[in-house]
Amino acid sequence: MGITTQIEIIQLQSIKGGMAEFYTPQSSHETMLVNVPANTIDDLFVHRTQTDQLLVVRGSFILVVLQNRKYEYIPLSESYPQVVKIPPGVPHGAINLSDSPCVLVNAVLRHRPAIEQDYRPMRRPIPYDIDIAHQLQEFLRPSAA
Repeated sequence: MGITTQIEIIQLQSIKGGMAEFYTPQSSHETMLVNVPANTIDDLFVHRTQTDQLLVVRGSFILVVLQNRKYEYIPLSESYPQVVKIPPGVPHGAINLSDSPCVLVNAVLRHRPAIEQDYRPMRRPIPYDIDIAHQLQEFLRPSAA
């Protein structure tokens, strides 16, 4: 069975325990805490040796994935707990047009030792559609109470 080449979006299940809510853990070889600064449009990265498993724990951002020569824009937020799995070879980047940073956990699955190219940005073959990113960021904005 080979490694998948498509992203997966997994809704997390939770169990209530008193005041706390416990979400499905993600197995990993290493866990990274990632900060996506406010008002950021990041480059693309493509990892060759790892699967990223991203979960937003504070704030929101737009994950941009390049598949089949098209960008897919995936809004991610602390309000909607889900994990996005990005397998090796899938170019991806981040857009955070909000005024607040976004913090996420990346539960990395290593398929072989990391190589330097895994962490070098790549040139975007086509520009991002910032209008779509703005629309999605508005969708993620918490409603006024």
